[in-house]
Amino acid sequence: MSLAAENLSVAVEGTVYLDRVGFTLQRGRLYTVLGRTLAGKTTLLRVIAGLQEPDQGDVRLDGEPLSLRPIWRRNVAMVYQQFINYPHLSVVDNVAFPLLRAGWSKAAAKARAEEVLAGIGLSGFEARRPGQLSGGQQQRVALARALARRADILLLDEPLVNLDFKLREQLREEFRRLLSGEDKGIVLYTTTDPAEAMILGREMLVLHEGQLLQVGAPAQVFDQPASMTVASIVSDPPMNFVEGAIEDGAVRLRGGLTHSLPQHMRGLTAGSYHFGFRANEATIGDSAGIDGALILAEAAGSETILHVDTPLGPLVIQLEGIHSLGIGATVRVGIDDRRLFAFTPGGTLAAAP
Repeated sequence: MSLAAENLSVAVEGTVYLDRVGFTLQRGRLYTVLGRTLAGKTTLLRVIAGLQEPDQGDVRLDGEPLSLRPIWRRNVAMVYQQFINYPHLSVVDNVAFPLLRAGWSKAAAKARAEEVLAGIGLSGFEARRPGQLSGGQQQRVALARALARRADILLLDEPLVNLDFKLREQLREEFRRLLSGEDKGIVLYTTTDPAEAMILGREMLVLHEGQLLQVGAPAQVFDQPASMTVASIVSDPPMNFVEGAIEDGAVRLRGGLTHSLPQHMRGLTAGSYHFGFRANEATIGDSAGIDGALILAEAAGSETILHVDTPLGPLVIQLEGIHSLGIGATVRVGIDDRRLFAFTPGGTLAAAP
């Protein structure tokens, strides 16, 4: 089974939500759609589900246009970021509800609901009402209702975004186990979190302002981002970018910092480039670096995020451990030339470490 989007475009009152999006997805795989808020992720899922008519293009399942099927015949299940359960029904009845609507007998629907609830770690909760469950348990009930249908296409729209950090981590691991090859259907999971997209997905689609920028295995997209925009989206914190040039066999960065030309850039022609490096690949205290003024320090668990104003421009540095530095302190930032990315003046990838 394959799901193909062909030239999908959606605009509402002049705002473009999808812009000529096209891809092909294969059965038995979990795909993550990574993009910032307003990238078009929810619109894409709504088009596949039949809840939004595209202005242009179509979605095909095994070559057949889904537009020829009424919504109730599409065999698509969707879980929203605001999980929806029926408060007056028990947990098992919530999960069995779509099966009864599809013509299953009460006994068969209940047996399937109990089977899925057991697989999702909710055995013993069958008789409870949603209001008696935690947020994570309620989200699992919504997922179980979608899984019970054995849908051809399972759509998950940022299903963990409204949960606390620890619960997101726990459910992320469970989702990876539960959704991998789910009954040989196609799973499409949207998120704004790069780590979540890379952990969960066998393949990743990067969406930005309605355009599909890159599709590939998570490691490949992370290591070989097609553009500066992709590199920024898949990095958390976003990648640092510095203007510069390759001249006389060296990398000359804005602000006067010069590096020897790294091996992976030796095939590039001389000229102007944007150079990028990730926040966790910079150092502080490097004698060969460049001085800047600390404008913000954020302690994030076992890491410290530094925002530094330098002659190269504002930079974000991610350090292991907790570092106590005063605002305005001088910070010497070092950059490893072996970890530099090079992008053309138009923003496309020219060389990666």
